[in-house]
Amino acid sequence: MHTQLDLRGSIPSVIDITPAKKADVNWLDDLMFEAGSFYIMDRGYVDFERLFSIAKVKAFFVTRAKVNLRFSRRSSRPIEDSSMVCSDQIGKLSIPKTRDSYPIPLRRIRFYDAENKRYFIFLTNNLELPAEIIAQLYKMRWGVELFFKWIKQNLRIKHFYGNSLNAVKTQIWISIAVYVIIAILQKELNLPGTLHRSLQLLSVHPFEKIHIHQLLVETDFQNNEDQPCNQMMLFNL
Repeated sequence: MHTQLDLRGSIPSVIDITPAKKADVNWLDDLMFEAGSFYIMDRGYVDFERLFSIAKVKAFFVTRAKVNLRFSRRSSRPIEDSSMVCSDQIGKLSIPKTRDSYPIPLRRIRFYDAENKRYFIFLTNNLELPAEIIAQLYKMRWGVELFFKWIKQNLRIKHFYGNSLNAVKTQIWISIAVYVIIAILQKELNLPGTLHRSLQLLSVHPFEKIHIHQLLVETDFQNNEDQPCNQMMLFNL
């Protein structure tokens, strides 16, 4: 399930269900990139000819460099001693074949993640934003992992009711539709709690004689102990 997730609302904007043999990077050929947008991808999507197609429409990408990257530095930007940025360089690809696929300047940022005690090397065609912002943008990619984790945990597909291509796609699309409806409901009604809470409440709503909005919105708890009552206490607790 190839998914393009809008990280501003954690709602998928494009989904393509394909056989497993289709490589993730090939899915970039099917996307329509928007100028000014940022596309955050892991290094499984690093294909410089396809990344250049993003840059040509004046959109931006942020991804991680592969281990075998060959990069020729042309200039370096100053960095602060207290920053987690180890280096911020602008240059071009060294290998002629890849340089022909991506002929414009490329930015390479080496960043130390103190929380996980790891070094990351990011690649981007945005030459203006501070390096810390580029690192934060890539960190937002974790929202994609959380999306799939939520789908697997809450919209469980333990088994398929049919084995045909249409049956499998239909069952997956139903799960996605449920997720999107709950996500929109959560945002529009400004509901408290998590998506998981809303899903659990909605799952029991058909058995409750209560308005759905009243069920989802939390109300203040009222203590009735001080109110007069003519019912005798069974136990003095």
